[in-house]
Amino acid sequence: MAGTEAEALAAPPGGASAEPAGPSPFELKAPYYAKRIRLFEQYFAREGGKMDAAAASPEPIQVVMPDGAIKDGVKNVTTPWDVAMGIHKKLAQASLLAHVDGADWDMRRPLEGNCALKLFSFDDPEGKALYWHSSAHVLGEALELEYGADLTIGPSIEEGFYYDCYLGERTLSDYERAGILKRCEAIIKDKQPFQRVEVSRAEALEMFAENKFKVELITNLPDGVSISCYRCGPMVDLCRGPHLPDTAWIKAVTINQCSRAHWRADVTKDPLVRVYAITFPSDKLMKEYKTRIEEAKKRDHRVIGMNQELFFFHNLSPGSCFFLPDGAKVYNNLMGFIREKYWEYEYDEVITPNIFNFDLWKTSGHAAHYKENMFSFHVEKEEFGLKPMNCPGHCVMFGNRKRSFRELPMRLADFGVLHRNEFSGALHGLTRVRRFQQDDAHIFCRPDQMEFELVNFLKLMDEVYSVFGLTYEMKLSTRPEGYLGEIEIWDQAEAALTKALNLTGKEWKLNPGDGAFYGPKIDITVFDALKRRFQCATVQLDFQLPIRFNLSYVTENNEPARPIIIHRAILGSVERMFAILTEHYAGKWPYWLSPRQVMIVPISEASKDYAGEVRRMLHHAGHHVKVDNSDRKMQKKVREAQLEQWNYILVVGEGERTNGTVNVRTRDNVVHGEHKLDALLEVLSQEREVRSLTCMFGMEKSAAAAAVKEAAEAEAAAAKAAANADQAMAA
Repeated sequence: MAGTEAEALAAPPGGASAEPAGPSPFELKAPYYAKRIRLFEQYFAREGGKMDAAAASPEPIQVVMPDGAIKDGVKNVTTPWDVAMGIHKKLAQASLLAHVDGADWDMRRPLEGNCALKLFSFDDPEGKALYWHSSAHVLGEALELEYGADLTIGPSIEEGFYYDCYLGERTLSDYERAGILKRCEAIIKDKQPFQRVEVSRAEALEMFAENKFKVELITNLPDGVSISCYRCGPMVDLCRGPHLPDTAWIKAVTINQCSRAHWRADVTKDPLVRVYAITFPSDKLMKEYKTRIEEAKKRDHRVIGMNQELFFFHNLSPGSCFFLPDGAKVYNNLMGFIREKYWEYEYDEVITPNIFNFDLWKTSGHAAHYKENMFSFHVEKEEFGLKPMNCPGHCVMFGNRKRSFRELPMRLADFGVLHRNEFSGALHGLTRVRRFQQDDAHIFCRPDQMEFELVNFLKLMDEVYSVFGLTYEMKLSTRPEGYLGEIEIWDQAEAALTKALNLTGKEWKLNPGDGAFYGPKIDITVFDALKRRFQCATVQLDFQLPIRFNLSYVTENNEPARPIIIHRAILGSVERMFAILTEHYAGKWPYWLSPRQVMIVPISEASKDYAGEVRRMLHHAGHHVKVDNSDRKMQKKVREAQLEQWNYILVVGEGERTNGTVNVRTRDNVVHGEHKLDALLEVLSQEREVRSLTCMFGMEKSAAAAAVKEAAEAEAAAAKAAANADQAMAA
């Protein structure tokens, strides 16, 4: 494994630079690392003494499994691993993480009393998170051994993990991945156990005194919190855990990228080096991952956007996209589609200002909690800000005059331009920008209208995602501990959300306690063609913004009442959805979204006039069409059009001009032959209007063939039934 992967990481041109004279960075840090180990062993012996005492005076406990089965154990001796081994060896070998009464727990950590136990494997999200976090410790150890790094944080992420470390003025390039990889592989081969201790705040500060980043983390921990540390070989890290039993559980590793970061994601603080990596419990999974990553690179929206001349970015306006004519066609098609659905579902589109006095943001709460993400400036000694979201402006609109219960629900949709002050290092193509638009809408409604509005929104969202060919999952996030508002409204809202989810007929999951402090929500995750996860749509109930803006309506009893706000979006950021769909379709846009719908290829100079006539007819009908009048050969023109992802290539010559036809083929080189112009226009218009994801030429033939096959099968089934009846009668 080491040789193959390391060889793939080429050495820098001109060979490696010579090591500077004097002690290496690791040698300079060696006394600090040794002190950590000495203190850890002291605290670990203390933990071992507790276990020995418990074993000497065994106290029985009962462990309840998810199926209700009860397993016997000994307090402070029996571990989740022991329980799993008692059930089946394969269960223990597959289990990476335990939940003990809902709390994360190491598989080899002794149970402290009667409890409910649940086990997780790599197939579970919880298991993956533990696996990759343990792998981050291996990476951290490698960075210490290789560079004498000061480690900061090393979390698992959606796919893989990273470790941020401080190397002073030094940075790492991708050429140095091979050395890091070699270190990681050696650590894995060494089968180093993960060992856990609990320490006091004073003990933790003593252990990490030479690392200012760890000291800051420890100092900021709340009083009374349990502090734990884990050892992996010569590396000791401040960590909640839990972790794998040992490093040998990691079977495949690769180092993906070296990049730059800053402590606390603040460009004014210390510069850090971030190393990304990923591990798997089998070589097969690693191979599948690399295949998927290679496919993702081919689908990269930034590459496709450049190749198809859809958009570009410029350093004169970082994070703000320039959409070229073809890109604007896709962008406007997306918004046009949503506008159609708005009309169907009776939303009213509004237009609100881009710039607001900061008094608005003080009222909404954004001035106190979101100002660092906003663009602000002064005009005539007053502070103003570019809006980062639409909801406060919609509250101003609702509160502009007295409202009656008869006006509710009020569904306000807004495609207004938004700006958010993202760090330059966080900008990434269309997925992370500073200037964007959303299919943003806010529904002001009465409590008794919540359920209907939520059901309608989920129906609308499903229709939109079905047209795109996207699948999704939903999670209900309920009341957190620090919630604001009346418990009765929360209960009513959560009941409405639950019923709306049930009425979809789709599976959904409960995410208890993860709602916002101002209201429960449904989290919607979209999956693309490569099964990658994206957060796009959202539906969030809000009980607090109406209070902040003192919004009210007059009830049928002529009394004031607070409306409830439903924040909702389907595309989310139009820019982000543009990127997701670009990669989902791999640049092969369905006809209705495509900026390159029809390319007409005249066979000769004599056919150009007829090609122009066909172009004008299609253009008049609203199709994106172009004629290739270059002097290249017909076959070359067709091939170029296919590579440029034109949905249809229409070849015309003298025969087609005489017959009033065109010869139709697709970008995938499927030839559909000659078609009359009116038949052509009918099929293209239908494919556009129904927003088909596939070519509709030849569908009538396919339908006829299917009908013939169905009739033949029905006839055969009838004949077989008759024969069986005859046999029964004869018997």
